[in-house]
This record gives sequence, structure tokens and C-alpha cells, in this order.
Amino acid sequence: MARTLIETDRRIPDALRVAFGLCQRPPPAPGQHDEVANFAAVLLPPRDDGGTSEPMDCDEPVAPGGLRMVFESSYIRDHDEDAHFGHAEAGVVGVADGVGGYRGRVDASAFARGLMNNAYMEVVTAAPGTHVCPRTLLDRAHQATAAAGTAAASTAVIVSLAGRTLKWAYVGDSGFVVFRDGRILRRSQSQQHHFNCPYQLNSKPDGIRVAAAAAVGEVPAKEGDIVVVGTDGLFDNVTDDELERIVRMGTALGFSPKNFAEVLAGFAFEAARCTNRDTPFSVLGRRETGQAFPACGKPDDITVVVAHIVSHTLPLMISRSNPHNCEQ
Repeated sequence: MARTLIETDRRIPDALRVAFGLCQRPPPAPGQHDEVANFAAVLLPPRDDGGTSEPMDCDEPVAPGGLRMVFESSYIRDHDEDAHFGHAEAGVVGVADGVGGYRGRVDASAFARGLMNNAYMEVVTAAPGTHVCPRTLLDRAHQATAAAGTAAASTAVIVSLAGRTLKWAYVGDSGFVVFRDGRILRRSQSQQHHFNCPYQLNSKPDGIRVAAAAAVGEVPAKEGDIVVVGTDGLFDNVTDDELERIVRMGTALGFSPKNFAEVLAGFAFEAARCTNRDTPFSVLGRRETGQAFPACGKPDDITVVVAHIVSHTLPLMISRSNPHNCEQ
């Protein structure tokens, strides 16, 4: 764990610590603090719209030519129950989060991993050039995972780039955000039965079915758009305002998708362990329960996939694979 904390700590620019009051690292020395604070003020200006996060209308003309998705991921384990996949040529990424309520009875990660593995296999066995429909893909992956009698349950989200259109489907509180020019263009809204109890997919005959429950949608894509896909370990701990400010900072610094994924995951990791600042989880807890709820984060597995929408003429980058998460 010490090594993990050190690696995570290095992902977070000091400007973010100063701007957002992160607690994991001691403040810089007095002589350095002003320099870092000034840097934060320049790159991380506060929102000027009253803090709202309404989606912007997509009314800009779409330039001719093909687009594709270049993505990378970062995964910080807590209980090790998240899974994700991606396929660069097909332009599709997905994440899943095993439901922790099964922990101690069965392998709580089983359904999430089965779901992502089955989605990945559907993509790699499809005819080349096939445009991925996220709802169809999620439905087929769910059917295959359920048919195998896989234990536990999972939330999930799949986002694809089909031609010049971004499409998505999700169930539960795994989600996505699309950024354009440093501002939120589209954002998923968590599906929950009640506080901290998201919709979930499982193998039960009377369980939720993707076709009926999934939230789906699409938006015209534009070169330069940035898509962030993640589990609730990200969205429970990082606000929309913080996401926008980090994206603007990363864009100004020329972050690659890997830079973005690691900084966002590292930021969420530290925010989850703070006990002196509000997070989306603590704010929602007070609102939904009507009870006192401490200003704190929610430690959890954190999966972040960041995709840049780029011109099809740029070289194709193939993501690395790892034992639990499928990427190609």
C-alpha cells in the first residue's frame, strides 16, 4: 500500500492540491506555496456560471472527415471489484463495478468481470468496420454473463464512437462525461433505487434487463472532445466543477489520455480519503437521507478511462492489456 500511495501522490499536481484542498500531502513550504497557488489560479479559474452544470446544446457544425477514439485507463484498487475493456479500432470502451453487497458471500467482482469480458468478445468477433451500438452490446454481454449463472451483480456503462456520433448505454452509477472546450457537454445521471443502492445487472431471472432499464443516448462528436468514463469511485468523490477544472488544466498542459486518467484517478483516490471536505457522496447523503452526514469521501475501487476524439488521420494507438481488464 505504501508504494501505491507514493505512486498516486505523484499523479497529483500541487496546483490541484492548493485549488481543491486535498489532504493527503503536507502543504508546500511557504516560499513555494505562492508559486503553486498562482499556477492554480491561472489554470484552474472557478466557474463563472453560478456552479450549474447544464448540458450545452450541440449546435456547432461538424467538420468533414473521419474521427476515432484514442484512450487510456487508470485503475486504483480498493476491493478489486471493478473491470473495464476497450477496443481502439472499434471505438468502444466500457467499465463495470461489482456490487459490494455480495462481498463475503461470493466473489463480488465476478459479474463485473464476466460482463466486460463478454462485451469485449462480442466486439472482437464482430465483422471489421461494424459500428457498435452500446445498448445492444451491453444487452448481449448481460445475457451471456447471466446465462453462465455468474455470481454477484454489477453496474456498467459502454460508450462508443460510431462514425461521427458518440453513443452510450449505462445501468446504475457507473457513468461518463463528455467535455467540449473544457466544459461539460453531456453527463450521465446516476440510476438509483435509493441512496447508495444503484440499479444493477445480475443473473436472477427477475432481475433488471438492459433493454428496459438502460439509459441511452447519443450526441454528435467533434475533434477535440474528451470523454471520461468511470465507476462511482470517480463520480462519488469528484464534483462536476472539479472535473471541468482538471480537464481545462490538463488541456492547457497538453495531457495525453494516460496523463488525464492517472490524474483523475489519483485525485479521486485522495478525495475519497479526506475527512474535511464535501464530496458528491456526502452532499447526496445529507440530501437523500435527511440526516447529518459528515463532510467526507467514499473509499472505493476507482476506474477511469479517458478518450480523446481525434482525426482519423492520426496514428492509431493500441492500448495495453492487463489480467483483469481487456483493452486492444
